[in-house]
Amino acid sequence: MGDSPASYIYMHLIEKCLIFHMTKEECIEALSKHANIKSVITVTVWNELEKENREFFEAYAKSHNKNRAIEAKAEAEAEAEASTMIQKLLLDHDHTKKSDKE
Repeated sequence: MGDSPASYIYMHLIEKCLIFHMTKEECIEALSKHANIKSVITVTVWNELEKENREFFEAYAKSHNKNRAIEAKAEAEAEAEASTMIQKLLLDHDHTKKSDKE
């Protein structure tokens, strides 16, 4: 990896993306949108970092996939719980309406 100030800045920004558990694609999008860095630059720097730190990126990918699976499961459970609560509220409301009519 180059020792230019720009290379250092790009590596530092990618490091920040990694700290926030972003995927390569999320990092590319974030740096393009928020730092006005062309996608090709982020891809190039990320690829070089992957070459130089293969073991880290393999572990990062495994950890990232595991965390995403846990998040997806928690999200599905929360949605199921919300659905159950809504159904219960609707049933309670129907019973209340019927009781009021009697």
